[in-house]
Amino acid sequence: MGNLKRDLEQLKRYRETNERKSREVVQIWDDSISSNIYNLGKEKHIVLEQVSIAAADSFRLNIAQRCIQELYKDFPNSSRVRILESMVYEADENYPKALQILNDIIKQDNTNSAAKKRRIAIFKALGRYTEAIKELTEYLKTFMADVEAWQELSELYINEHDYSKAAFCVEELILHNPHNHLLHQRYADIKYTQGGLENLEIAKSYYYQALRLNSRNIRALYGIYLTTTASLNSQKNVSQKKKDSTQKVIEWSLKQIRKRYADENEVKEIEESLAALEV
Repeated sequence: MGNLKRDLEQLKRYRETNERKSREVVQIWDDSISSNIYNLGKEKHIVLEQVSIAAADSFRLNIAQRCIQELYKDFPNSSRVRILESMVYEADENYPKALQILNDIIKQDNTNSAAKKRRIAIFKALGRYTEAIKELTEYLKTFMADVEAWQELSELYINEHDYSKAAFCVEELILHNPHNHLLHQRYADIKYTQGGLENLEIAKSYYYQALRLNSRNIRALYGIYLTTTASLNSQKNVSQKKKDSTQKVIEWSLKQIRKRYADENEVKEIEESLAALEV
């Protein structure tokens, strides 16, 4: 029982820190949990759920199925357990069966966000991106505060090269978390990819904001250099004063990048890479 107590504490730590640790969880199952299911006390159900997810991740489907069977004994009509069952079918690439379970859950409860997100994950796994986008868009009409869903939708739009809609999704993310430098950087990346003078200027301002929020954001520095250079090259009738001020920004950003790298060879490699990007 000493090992069981220790292992239960370890599983609890994984849950509290939001660590998946699938291999480790399955190993704990093999070592102590599998022979002590009825000694788990009040943690029984949460541990069985944790193990079933880890087992599906590790393709130990027999373990996942056993955990789900135990959960069904106590919760025969639980949609949460049915979602776990769908994940096992999903891991086994039996997508029609997984979708059937999820569709049944959603038919009974249209507000079940977990079932909807699993269905979206399956569409994505199958490469059915149009359907995944449609599902996510509908989902966000109800669950507008779901940050992970906005992030996922932005990635799907990028995958489809629909950068204006991807940018809108990141705008929503910035509204939820305005002090996250990575979001500002991400928005700038999308605007830079869109191209055009207006988008380059917007991208540059967001790279600056990312750098203000985190002075160690090296990618933002690269972004400032690239957008400033591209902006200068895309303008034909530019005054000498404008050229000089722009050149100062380019030199400043290069100087800051060099500071991040002490090794002379690394600086040379960086400058060669930047030169290649300008072509």
